[in-house]
Amino acid sequence: MEPAAPTEVPIEASIDAAPAGLSGGKMASAALVVMLFFVASRATGLAREMIIGAQFGTSADLDAYLAAFRVPDLLFQLVAGGALGSAFIPTFTAYWVKDDRRGAWLLFSRVLNLMTLLIVVLAGLAALFALPLVQHVIAPGFPPEQQALTANLMRWMMISTVIFGASGLVMGALNAMQHFLLPAAAPVVYNLAIILGAWLLAPHIGIYGLVAGVMAGAVGHLLVQIPGLARRRARYAFDWTVRDAGVYEVARLMGPRVLGLFFVQLHFLVNTILASGLSAGSLSALNYAWLLMLLPLGVFAQAIGTAAFPTLAAQIAAGQPAAMRATFGQLLRVIFFLTIPAAAGLYLLREPVIQLLFERGQFGAQSTQMVAYALQFYALGLTAHAAVEITVRAFYALHDTWTPVAAGVAAMILNIGLSFLLVGRLSYGGLALANTTATTLEMAALLWLLRRKMGGLEGARLGGALIRSLAATAAMAAALRLWLSMLAGPWDRALIAALGGIFLAAAVYLAAAALLRSEELRPALRLVAARRGHHR
Repeated sequence: MEPAAPTEVPIEASIDAAPAGLSGGKMASAALVVMLFFVASRATGLAREMIIGAQFGTSADLDAYLAAFRVPDLLFQLVAGGALGSAFIPTFTAYWVKDDRRGAWLLFSRVLNLMTLLIVVLAGLAALFALPLVQHVIAPGFPPEQQALTANLMRWMMISTVIFGASGLVMGALNAMQHFLLPAAAPVVYNLAIILGAWLLAPHIGIYGLVAGVMAGAVGHLLVQIPGLARRRARYAFDWTVRDAGVYEVARLMGPRVLGLFFVQLHFLVNTILASGLSAGSLSALNYAWLLMLLPLGVFAQAIGTAAFPTLAAQIAAGQPAAMRATFGQLLRVIFFLTIPAAAGLYLLREPVIQLLFERGQFGAQSTQMVAYALQFYALGLTAHAAVEITVRAFYALHDTWTPVAAGVAAMILNIGLSFLLVGRLSYGGLALANTTATTLEMAALLWLLRRKMGGLEGARLGGALIRSLAATAAMAAALRLWLSMLAGPWDRALIAALGGIFLAAAVYLAAAALLRSEELRPALRLVAARRGHHR
Protein backbone atom coordinates (compact mmCIF):
# COMPACT_ATOMS: atom_id res chain seq x y z
CA MET A 1 0.00 0.00 0.00
CA GLU A 2 7.80 -2.51 1.01
CA PRO A 3 9.29 -5.62 1.14
CA ALA A 4 6.83 -8.47 1.35
CA ALA A 5 6.66 -10.50 4.51
CA PRO A 6 7.26 -14.22 4.09
CA THR A 7 3.96 -15.06 5.77
CA GLU A 8 0.64 -13.33 6.11
CA VAL A 9 0.26 -10.65 8.79
CA PRO A 10 -3.48 -10.62 9.44
CA ILE A 11 -5.40 -7.69 10.84
CA GLU A 12 -5.83 -9.57 14.09
CA ALA A 13 -2.10 -10.16 14.55
CA SER A 14 -1.11 -6.62 13.74
CA ILE A 15 -3.58 -5.19 16.24
CA ASP A 16 -3.36 -7.77 18.99
CA ALA A 17 0.31 -6.88 19.28
CA ALA A 18 -0.62 -3.33 20.27
CA PRO A 19 -2.93 -1.84 22.89
CA ALA A 20 -4.24 0.97 20.73
CA GLY A 21 -7.64 0.76 19.06
CA LEU A 22 -9.77 -2.33 18.89
CA SER A 23 -8.34 -5.79 19.38
CA GLY A 24 -8.23 -7.92 16.25
CA GLY A 25 -11.30 -9.95 17.14
CA LYS A 26 -13.26 -6.86 18.17
CA MET A 27 -12.28 -5.01 15.02
CA ALA A 28 -13.36 -7.99 12.94
CA SER A 29 -16.69 -8.04 14.78
CA ALA A 30 -17.04 -4.27 14.39
CA ALA A 31 -16.30 -4.50 10.69
CA LEU A 32 -18.89 -7.24 10.27
CA VAL A 33 -21.53 -5.35 12.29
CA VAL A 34 -20.94 -2.24 10.21
CA MET A 35 -20.89 -4.28 7.01
CA LEU A 36 -24.21 -5.93 7.90
CA PHE A 37 -25.80 -2.56 8.54
CA PHE A 38 -24.24 -1.17 5.39
CA VAL A 39 -25.88 -4.07 3.58
CA ALA A 40 -29.17 -3.16 5.29
CA SER A 41 -28.61 0.50 4.44
CA ARG A 42 -27.89 -0.29 0.79
CA ALA A 43 -30.81 -2.73 0.67
CA THR A 44 -33.24 -0.13 2.04
CA GLY A 45 -31.62 2.47 -0.21
CA LEU A 46 -32.20 0.16 -3.13
CA ALA A 47 -35.82 -0.36 -2.08
CA ARG A 48 -36.13 3.41 -1.82
CA GLU A 49 -34.90 3.87 -5.38
CA MET A 50 -37.14 1.06 -6.64
CA ILE A 51 -40.22 2.76 -5.20
CA ILE A 52 -39.08 6.18 -6.42
CA GLY A 53 -38.45 4.68 -9.85
CA ALA A 54 -41.92 3.14 -9.97
CA GLN A 55 -43.48 6.47 -8.98
CA PHE A 56 -41.39 8.85 -11.10
CA GLY A 57 -39.23 6.84 -13.54
CA THR A 58 -36.66 9.09 -15.24
CA SER A 59 -38.89 12.18 -15.22
CA ALA A 60 -38.47 15.95 -15.11
CA ASP A 61 -39.92 16.06 -11.56
CA LEU A 62 -37.30 13.62 -10.33
CA ASP A 63 -34.61 15.66 -12.10
CA ALA A 64 -35.84 18.69 -10.12
CA TYR A 65 -35.75 16.73 -6.85
CA LEU A 66 -32.16 15.62 -7.50
CA ALA A 67 -31.06 19.11 -8.51
CA ALA A 68 -32.63 20.53 -5.34
CA PHE A 69 -30.24 18.40 -3.26
CA ARG A 70 -27.13 20.14 -4.61
CA VAL A 71 -26.95 23.14 -2.26
CA PRO A 72 -28.17 21.28 0.89
CA ASP A 73 -25.59 18.57 0.19
CA LEU A 74 -22.91 21.19 -0.36
CA LEU A 75 -23.62 22.88 2.98
CA PHE A 76 -23.79 19.59 4.87
CA GLN A 77 -20.57 18.20 3.42
CA LEU A 78 -18.55 21.39 3.87
CA VAL A 79 -19.81 22.42 7.31
CA ALA A 80 -21.11 19.37 9.13
CA GLY A 81 -20.53 16.20 7.13
CA GLY A 82 -17.42 14.57 5.78
CA ALA A 83 -15.19 17.56 6.46
CA LEU A 84 -16.14 17.84 10.13
CA GLY A 85 -16.19 14.09 10.77
CA SER A 86 -12.71 13.46 9.39
CA ALA A 87 -11.33 16.32 11.51
CA PHE A 88 -13.36 15.64 14.66
CA ILE A 89 -12.73 11.90 15.08
CA PRO A 90 -8.89 12.06 15.42
CA THR A 91 -9.14 15.08 17.76
CA PHE A 92 -11.86 13.53 19.93
CA THR A 93 -9.94 10.22 19.96
CA ALA A 94 -6.83 11.98 21.29
CA TYR A 95 -8.83 13.11 24.35
CA TRP A 96 -10.52 9.73 24.73
CA VAL A 97 -7.38 7.56 24.69
CA LYS A 98 -5.88 9.84 27.35
CA ASP A 99 -8.96 9.18 29.51
CA ASP A 100 -9.87 12.89 29.45
CA ARG A 101 -13.63 12.41 29.34
CA ARG A 102 -14.43 15.96 30.43
CA GLY A 103 -12.25 17.43 27.70
CA ALA A 104 -13.72 15.12 25.08
CA TRP A 105 -17.33 16.06 25.84
CA LEU A 106 -16.48 19.74 26.15
CA LEU A 107 -14.93 19.58 22.68
CA PHE A 108 -18.05 17.80 21.39
CA SER A 109 -20.34 20.48 22.86
CA ARG A 110 -18.34 23.42 21.54
CA VAL A 111 -18.07 21.99 18.04
CA LEU A 112 -21.78 21.09 18.02
CA ASN A 113 -22.85 24.59 19.08
CA LEU A 114 -20.60 26.47 16.69
CA MET A 115 -21.35 24.18 13.77
CA THR A 116 -25.13 24.40 14.29
CA LEU A 117 -25.04 28.20 14.39
CA LEU A 118 -23.02 28.38 11.18
CA ILE A 119 -25.18 25.92 9.27
CA VAL A 120 -28.42 27.65 10.34
CA VAL A 121 -27.15 30.97 8.99
CA LEU A 122 -25.95 29.46 5.70
CA ALA A 123 -29.10 27.38 5.21
CA GLY A 124 -31.25 30.47 5.80
CA LEU A 125 -29.35 32.44 3.17
CA ALA A 126 -29.57 29.58 0.69
CA ALA A 127 -33.34 29.29 1.21
CA LEU A 128 -33.73 33.05 0.74
CA PHE A 129 -31.88 33.04 -2.59
CA ALA A 130 -33.04 29.60 -3.76
CA LEU A 131 -34.66 30.67 -7.04
CA PRO A 132 -31.74 32.74 -8.42
CA LEU A 133 -29.36 29.96 -7.37
CA VAL A 134 -31.35 27.45 -9.40
CA GLN A 135 -31.79 29.79 -12.37
CA HIS A 136 -28.19 30.92 -12.68
CA VAL A 137 -26.06 28.22 -11.00
CA ILE A 138 -27.67 24.83 -10.34
CA ALA A 139 -29.93 24.11 -13.31
CA PRO A 140 -29.83 26.88 -15.91
CA GLY A 141 -30.97 24.42 -18.59
CA PHE A 142 -34.27 23.61 -16.87
CA PRO A 143 -37.45 25.31 -18.17
CA PRO A 144 -38.84 28.04 -15.82
CA GLU A 145 -41.54 25.89 -14.20
CA GLN A 146 -39.01 23.17 -13.41
CA GLN A 147 -36.64 25.78 -11.94
CA ALA A 148 -39.41 27.07 -9.67
CA LEU A 149 -40.16 23.53 -8.48
CA THR A 150 -36.46 22.89 -7.81
CA ALA A 151 -36.20 26.08 -5.72
CA ASN A 152 -39.25 25.20 -3.60
CA LEU A 153 -37.95 21.69 -2.96
CA MET A 154 -34.56 23.07 -2.00
CA ARG A 155 -36.05 25.42 0.62
CA TRP A 156 -37.74 22.51 2.40
CA MET A 157 -34.60 20.37 2.24
CA MET A 158 -32.62 23.02 4.12
CA ILE A 159 -34.43 21.99 7.31
CA SER A 160 -33.02 18.47 7.04
CA THR A 161 -29.51 19.89 6.50
CA VAL A 162 -29.55 21.55 9.93
CA ILE A 163 -30.70 18.31 11.60
CA PHE A 164 -28.12 16.24 9.74
CA GLY A 165 -25.42 18.59 11.02
CA ALA A 166 -26.02 17.53 14.63
CA SER A 167 -26.56 13.91 13.65
CA GLY A 168 -23.29 13.78 11.73
CA LEU A 169 -21.32 15.00 14.73
CA VAL A 170 -23.02 12.46 17.01
CA MET A 171 -22.05 9.75 14.52
CA GLY A 172 -18.43 10.92 14.60
CA ALA A 173 -18.31 10.86 18.40
CA LEU A 174 -19.79 7.36 18.62
CA ASN A 175 -17.40 6.01 15.99
CA ALA A 176 -14.46 7.59 17.81
CA MET A 177 -15.52 5.68 20.95
CA GLN A 178 -15.59 2.44 18.89
CA HIS A 179 -19.39 2.30 18.92
CA PHE A 180 -20.62 1.42 15.43
CA LEU A 181 -24.04 -0.19 15.78
CA LEU A 182 -26.33 2.85 16.10
CA PRO A 183 -24.42 5.05 13.60
CA ALA A 184 -24.60 2.20 11.10
CA ALA A 185 -28.34 1.81 11.77
CA ALA A 186 -29.09 5.52 11.26
CA PRO A 187 -29.00 5.45 7.41
CA VAL A 188 -31.44 2.54 7.47
CA VAL A 189 -33.92 4.68 9.42
CA TYR A 190 -33.37 7.53 6.95
CA ASN A 191 -34.07 5.30 3.96
CA LEU A 192 -37.19 3.82 5.54
CA ALA A 193 -38.62 7.30 6.07
CA ILE A 194 -38.10 8.21 2.41
CA ILE A 195 -39.64 4.89 1.36
CA LEU A 196 -42.75 5.72 3.36
CA GLY A 197 -42.83 9.22 1.85
CA ALA A 198 -42.55 7.84 -1.69
CA TRP A 199 -45.03 5.03 -1.09
CA LEU A 200 -47.71 6.75 0.98
CA LEU A 201 -47.40 10.47 0.22
CA ALA A 202 -46.08 10.73 -3.34
CA PRO A 203 -49.29 9.38 -4.93
CA HIS A 204 -51.15 12.30 -3.30
CA ILE A 205 -48.68 15.22 -3.21
CA GLY A 206 -46.22 14.18 -5.90
CA ILE A 207 -42.54 14.91 -5.53
CA TYR A 208 -43.17 16.77 -2.25
CA GLY A 209 -43.85 13.36 -0.68
CA LEU A 210 -40.16 12.56 -1.14
CA VAL A 211 -39.16 15.82 0.55
CA ALA A 212 -41.40 15.02 3.53
CA GLY A 213 -39.67 11.66 3.77
CA VAL A 214 -36.26 13.34 3.68
CA MET A 215 -37.14 15.63 6.60
CA ALA A 216 -38.63 12.81 8.67
CA GLY A 217 -35.60 10.67 7.86
CA ALA A 218 -33.22 13.34 9.09
CA VAL A 219 -35.02 13.44 12.46
CA GLY A 220 -34.91 9.64 12.70
CA HIS A 221 -31.22 9.61 11.73
CA LEU A 222 -30.48 11.78 14.79
CA LEU A 223 -32.85 10.20 17.30
CA VAL A 224 -31.71 6.61 16.71
CA GLN A 225 -28.17 7.58 17.80
CA ILE A 226 -29.08 9.45 20.99
CA PRO A 227 -29.20 6.28 23.16
CA GLY A 228 -25.55 5.67 22.19
CA LEU A 229 -24.58 9.02 23.70
CA ALA A 230 -26.61 8.29 26.82
CA ARG A 231 -24.90 4.91 27.19
CA ARG A 232 -21.51 6.61 26.98
CA ARG A 233 -22.63 9.16 29.61
CA ALA A 234 -22.23 12.10 27.28
CA ARG A 235 -22.21 15.50 28.95
CA TYR A 236 -23.50 18.44 26.91
CA ALA A 237 -22.39 22.00 27.77
CA PHE A 238 -23.91 25.21 26.40
CA ASP A 239 -20.42 26.48 25.64
CA TRP A 240 -19.53 28.63 22.61
CA THR A 241 -15.81 29.00 23.28
CA VAL A 242 -13.83 29.38 20.08
CA ARG A 243 -10.40 29.88 21.63
CA ASP A 244 -9.82 26.28 22.58
CA ALA A 245 -6.93 24.00 21.55
CA GLY A 246 -9.29 21.19 20.55
CA VAL A 247 -11.53 23.48 18.50
CA TYR A 248 -8.46 24.92 16.80
CA GLU A 249 -7.22 21.41 15.98
CA VAL A 250 -10.59 20.45 14.49
CA ALA A 251 -10.59 23.65 12.42
CA ARG A 252 -6.99 23.05 11.31
CA LEU A 253 -7.70 19.50 10.17
CA MET A 254 -11.02 20.52 8.69
CA GLY A 255 -9.68 23.34 6.53
CA PRO A 256 -8.04 21.32 3.77
CA ARG A 257 -10.83 18.73 3.86
CA VAL A 258 -13.37 21.50 3.22
CA LEU A 259 -11.38 22.50 0.16
CA GLY A 260 -11.32 18.91 -1.10
CA LEU A 261 -15.02 18.34 -0.52
CA PHE A 262 -15.83 21.64 -2.19
CA PHE A 263 -14.32 20.32 -5.41
CA VAL A 264 -16.16 17.01 -4.99
CA GLN A 265 -19.44 18.89 -4.64
CA LEU A 266 -18.43 21.15 -7.51
CA HIS A 267 -18.14 18.04 -9.65
CA PHE A 268 -21.71 17.02 -8.76
CA LEU A 269 -22.86 20.57 -9.44
CA VAL A 270 -21.20 20.55 -12.87
CA ASN A 271 -22.93 17.22 -13.60
CA THR A 272 -26.26 18.80 -12.69
CA ILE A 273 -25.60 21.89 -14.80
CA LEU A 274 -24.55 19.87 -17.84
CA ALA A 275 -27.32 17.28 -17.46
CA SER A 276 -29.95 20.05 -17.12
CA GLY A 277 -29.28 20.93 -20.75
CA LEU A 278 -29.70 17.34 -21.99
CA SER A 279 -32.90 15.38 -22.60
CA ALA A 280 -35.35 14.99 -19.70
CA GLY A 281 -34.37 12.13 -17.42
CA SER A 282 -30.61 12.38 -18.04
CA LEU A 283 -29.89 13.51 -14.48
CA SER A 284 -32.17 10.80 -13.06
CA ALA A 285 -30.46 8.10 -15.15
CA LEU A 286 -27.06 9.28 -14.00
CA ASN A 287 -28.25 9.20 -10.38
CA TYR A 288 -29.66 5.66 -10.60
CA ALA A 289 -26.40 4.42 -12.14
CA TRP A 290 -24.32 6.17 -9.46
CA LEU A 291 -26.40 4.63 -6.68
CA LEU A 292 -26.04 1.14 -8.17
CA MET A 293 -22.27 1.59 -8.22
CA LEU A 294 -22.39 2.78 -4.60
CA LEU A 295 -24.14 -0.43 -3.51
CA PRO A 296 -21.03 -2.68 -3.52
CA LEU A 297 -18.85 0.31 -2.61
CA GLY A 298 -20.81 0.90 0.57
CA VAL A 299 -21.03 -2.75 1.51
CA PHE A 300 -17.28 -3.31 1.17
CA ALA A 301 -15.09 -0.20 1.26
CA GLN A 302 -17.16 2.19 3.36
CA ALA A 303 -18.10 -0.43 5.93
CA ILE A 304 -14.53 -1.66 6.38
CA GLY A 305 -13.14 1.86 6.36
CA THR A 306 -15.62 3.09 8.95
CA ALA A 307 -14.73 0.26 11.33
CA ALA A 308 -10.97 0.56 10.74
CA PHE A 309 -10.50 4.34 10.84
CA PRO A 310 -10.67 4.79 14.65
CA THR A 311 -8.20 1.91 15.10
CA LEU A 312 -5.78 3.38 12.56
CA ALA A 313 -6.04 6.75 14.33
CA ALA A 314 -5.54 5.15 17.76
CA GLN A 315 -2.47 3.21 16.57
CA ILE A 316 -0.87 6.43 15.35
CA ALA A 317 -1.83 8.23 18.57
CA ALA A 318 -0.13 5.43 20.54
CA GLY A 319 3.05 5.68 18.43
CA GLN A 320 2.61 2.38 16.57
CA PRO A 321 3.18 3.14 12.86
CA ALA A 322 4.25 -0.43 12.04
CA ALA A 323 0.96 -1.83 13.36
CA MET A 324 -0.94 0.80 11.40
CA ARG A 325 0.99 -0.02 8.21
CA ALA A 326 0.26 -3.75 8.56
CA THR A 327 -3.41 -3.11 9.26
CA PHE A 328 -3.77 -0.83 6.28
CA GLY A 329 -1.91 -3.20 3.95
CA GLN A 330 -4.29 -6.04 4.59
CA LEU A 331 -7.34 -3.81 4.42
CA LEU A 332 -6.30 -2.66 0.96
CA ARG A 333 -5.68 -6.18 -0.29
CA VAL A 334 -9.09 -7.31 0.97
CA ILE A 335 -10.73 -4.30 -0.70
CA PHE A 336 -9.17 -5.23 -4.04
CA PHE A 337 -10.17 -8.87 -3.54
CA LEU A 338 -13.81 -7.87 -3.03
CA THR A 339 -14.29 -5.00 -5.47
CA ILE A 340 -12.50 -6.19 -8.63
CA PRO A 341 -15.00 -9.03 -9.22
CA ALA A 342 -17.86 -6.78 -8.06
CA ALA A 343 -16.94 -4.23 -10.75
CA ALA A 344 -16.79 -6.90 -13.46
CA GLY A 345 -20.10 -8.42 -12.37
CA LEU A 346 -21.80 -5.03 -12.25
CA TYR A 347 -20.58 -4.26 -15.78
CA LEU A 348 -21.65 -7.58 -17.29
CA LEU A 349 -25.00 -7.90 -15.49
CA ARG A 350 -26.01 -4.25 -15.63
CA GLU A 351 -29.08 -4.62 -17.88
CA PRO A 352 -30.73 -7.62 -16.18
CA VAL A 353 -30.00 -6.12 -12.76
CA ILE A 354 -31.62 -2.81 -13.70
CA GLN A 355 -34.60 -4.63 -15.24
CA LEU A 356 -35.04 -6.75 -12.14
CA LEU A 357 -34.75 -3.88 -9.68
CA PHE A 358 -36.43 -0.96 -11.39
CA GLU A 359 -38.46 -1.85 -14.47
CA ARG A 360 -42.01 -1.34 -13.23
CA GLY A 361 -44.55 1.48 -13.09
CA GLN A 362 -43.14 4.65 -14.67
CA PHE A 363 -39.72 3.02 -15.11
CA GLY A 364 -39.87 1.36 -18.53
CA ALA A 365 -37.47 -0.20 -21.03
CA GLN A 366 -36.20 3.19 -22.18
CA SER A 367 -35.28 4.09 -18.59
CA THR A 368 -33.43 0.77 -18.29
CA GLN A 369 -31.35 1.56 -21.37
CA MET A 370 -30.59 5.07 -20.09
CA VAL A 371 -29.39 3.83 -16.71
CA ALA A 372 -27.39 0.93 -18.19
CA TYR A 373 -25.60 3.33 -20.51
CA ALA A 374 -24.27 5.37 -17.55
CA LEU A 375 -23.65 2.35 -15.32
CA GLN A 376 -21.21 0.72 -17.73
CA PHE A 377 -18.87 3.70 -17.25
CA TYR A 378 -19.35 3.99 -13.48
CA ALA A 379 -18.71 0.26 -12.94
CA LEU A 380 -15.20 0.61 -14.35
CA GLY A 381 -14.31 2.94 -11.48
CA LEU A 382 -15.67 0.88 -8.56
CA THR A 383 -12.30 -0.48 -7.39
CA ALA A 384 -10.66 2.94 -7.64
CA HIS A 385 -13.42 4.53 -5.53
CA ALA A 386 -13.02 1.78 -2.92
CA ALA A 387 -9.23 2.17 -2.73
CA VAL A 388 -9.57 5.93 -2.35
CA GLU A 389 -12.04 5.42 0.54
CA ILE A 390 -9.47 3.38 2.47
CA THR A 391 -6.36 5.36 1.51
CA VAL A 392 -7.84 8.73 2.42
CA ARG A 393 -8.67 7.39 5.89
CA ALA A 394 -5.05 6.32 6.34
CA PHE A 395 -3.90 9.88 5.65
CA TYR A 396 -6.47 11.25 8.10
CA ALA A 397 -5.28 8.82 10.76
CA LEU A 398 -1.78 10.23 10.20
CA HIS A 399 -3.23 13.74 10.75
CA ASP A 400 -2.33 14.58 7.16
CA THR A 401 -5.35 16.15 5.51
CA TRP A 402 -3.53 18.25 2.93
CA THR A 403 -2.13 15.39 0.84
CA PRO A 404 -5.45 13.66 0.06
CA VAL A 405 -7.08 17.03 -0.45
CA ALA A 406 -4.45 18.10 -2.97
CA ALA A 407 -4.85 14.82 -4.83
CA GLY A 408 -8.64 15.07 -4.62
CA VAL A 409 -8.70 18.65 -5.87
CA ALA A 410 -6.47 17.74 -8.81
CA ALA A 411 -8.72 14.74 -9.58
CA MET A 412 -11.89 16.84 -9.43
CA ILE A 413 -10.42 19.53 -11.68
CA LEU A 414 -9.54 16.78 -14.15
CA ASN A 415 -13.02 15.29 -13.68
CA ILE A 416 -14.71 18.60 -14.45
CA GLY A 417 -12.51 19.21 -17.49
CA LEU A 418 -13.19 15.73 -18.84
CA SER A 419 -16.91 16.20 -18.19
CA PHE A 420 -17.04 19.24 -20.47
CA LEU A 421 -14.95 17.37 -23.05
CA LEU A 422 -16.89 14.09 -23.04
CA VAL A 423 -20.49 15.20 -22.54
CA GLY A 424 -20.70 16.40 -26.13
CA ARG A 425 -19.50 13.03 -27.41
CA LEU A 426 -21.07 10.55 -25.01
CA SER A 427 -23.92 12.63 -23.52
CA TYR A 428 -24.41 11.91 -19.79
CA GLY A 429 -22.32 8.73 -20.19
CA GLY A 430 -19.35 11.05 -20.67
CA LEU A 431 -19.97 12.46 -17.17
CA ALA A 432 -19.71 8.95 -15.71
CA LEU A 433 -16.58 8.12 -17.70
CA ALA A 434 -14.95 11.38 -16.60
CA ASN A 435 -15.55 10.43 -12.97
CA THR A 436 -14.07 6.96 -13.42
CA THR A 437 -10.95 8.24 -15.20
CA ALA A 438 -10.23 10.94 -12.64
CA THR A 439 -10.83 8.64 -9.65
CA THR A 440 -8.50 5.96 -11.06
CA LEU A 441 -5.69 8.49 -11.40
CA GLU A 442 -6.45 9.80 -7.89
CA MET A 443 -6.12 6.27 -6.48
CA ALA A 444 -2.74 5.78 -8.14
CA ALA A 445 -1.43 9.12 -6.87
CA LEU A 446 -2.65 8.57 -3.30
CA LEU A 447 -1.15 5.08 -3.02
CA TRP A 448 2.18 6.31 -4.34
CA LEU A 449 2.24 9.22 -1.87
CA LEU A 450 1.15 7.02 1.06
CA ARG A 451 3.86 4.49 0.23
CA ARG A 452 6.46 7.23 0.59
CA LYS A 453 4.92 8.57 3.80
CA MET A 454 4.58 5.19 5.54
CA GLY A 455 7.87 3.71 4.33
CA GLY A 456 6.28 1.02 2.20
CA LEU A 457 2.98 -0.69 1.51
CA GLU A 458 4.05 -4.32 1.10
CA GLY A 459 4.06 -3.81 -2.65
CA ALA A 460 5.08 -7.35 -3.60
CA ARG A 461 2.22 -8.84 -1.59
CA LEU A 462 -0.18 -6.28 -3.00
CA GLY A 463 0.93 -7.08 -6.54
CA GLY A 464 0.48 -10.80 -5.96
CA ALA A 465 -2.99 -10.22 -4.52
CA LEU A 466 -3.94 -8.11 -7.55
CA ILE A 467 -2.76 -10.76 -10.02
CA ARG A 468 -4.70 -13.50 -8.23
CA SER A 469 -7.86 -11.36 -8.01
CA LEU A 470 -7.64 -10.42 -11.68
CA ALA A 471 -7.11 -14.04 -12.73
CA ALA A 472 -10.08 -15.22 -10.66
CA THR A 473 -12.17 -12.36 -12.05
CA ALA A 474 -11.26 -13.36 -15.62
CA ALA A 475 -12.56 -16.87 -14.94
CA MET A 476 -15.71 -15.39 -13.42
CA ALA A 477 -16.25 -13.05 -16.40
CA ALA A 478 -15.90 -15.96 -18.86
CA ALA A 479 -18.51 -17.95 -16.94
CA LEU A 480 -20.87 -14.95 -16.85
CA ARG A 481 -20.56 -14.34 -20.60
CA LEU A 482 -21.35 -17.99 -21.27
CA TRP A 483 -24.33 -17.77 -18.89
CA LEU A 484 -25.74 -14.67 -20.59
CA SER A 485 -25.25 -16.13 -24.06
CA MET A 486 -27.16 -19.26 -23.03
CA LEU A 487 -30.07 -17.10 -21.89
CA ALA A 488 -30.30 -15.10 -25.14
CA GLY A 489 -33.65 -15.29 -26.86
CA PRO A 490 -36.89 -16.57 -25.30
CA TRP A 491 -35.11 -17.84 -22.17
CA ASP A 492 -33.87 -14.39 -21.33
CA ARG A 493 -35.55 -13.34 -18.12
CA ALA A 494 -34.24 -10.65 -15.78
CA LEU A 495 -34.78 -12.72 -12.62
CA ILE A 496 -32.90 -15.74 -13.99
CA ALA A 497 -30.17 -13.69 -15.67
CA ALA A 498 -29.49 -11.40 -12.71
CA LEU A 499 -29.85 -13.66 -9.68
CA GLY A 500 -28.46 -16.73 -11.42
CA GLY A 501 -25.59 -14.66 -12.74
CA ILE A 502 -24.75 -13.28 -9.30
CA PHE A 503 -24.67 -16.73 -7.69
CA LEU A 504 -22.66 -18.15 -10.57
CA ALA A 505 -20.19 -15.27 -10.43
CA ALA A 506 -19.68 -15.65 -6.68
CA ALA A 507 -19.20 -19.43 -6.93
CA VAL A 508 -16.73 -19.27 -9.81
CA TYR A 509 -14.75 -16.40 -8.29
CA LEU A 510 -14.41 -18.01 -4.86
CA ALA A 511 -13.49 -21.37 -6.40
CA ALA A 512 -10.87 -19.75 -8.61
CA ALA A 513 -9.51 -17.74 -5.67
CA ALA A 514 -9.22 -20.92 -3.61
CA LEU A 515 -7.39 -22.71 -6.43
CA LEU A 516 -5.02 -19.74 -6.71
CA ARG A 517 -4.50 -19.87 -2.92
CA SER A 518 -5.57 -16.29 -2.43
CA GLU A 519 -4.53 -15.00 0.99
CA GLU A 520 -7.53 -12.69 1.06
CA LEU A 521 -9.97 -15.58 1.54
CA ARG A 522 -8.78 -16.09 5.09
CA PRO A 523 -9.50 -12.57 6.42
CA ALA A 524 -13.07 -12.90 5.11
CA LEU A 525 -13.48 -16.22 6.91
CA ARG A 526 -12.00 -14.71 10.09
CA LEU A 527 -14.59 -11.94 10.01
CA VAL A 528 -17.36 -14.54 10.07
CA ALA A 529 -15.61 -16.71 12.67
CA ALA A 530 -14.98 -13.72 14.92
CA ARG A 531 -18.63 -12.72 14.74
CA ARG A 532 -19.84 -16.25 15.55
CA GLY A 533 -17.44 -16.45 18.46
CA HIS A 534 -18.68 -13.08 19.67
CA HIS A 535 -22.26 -14.36 19.79
CA ARG A 536 -21.22 -17.49 21.66
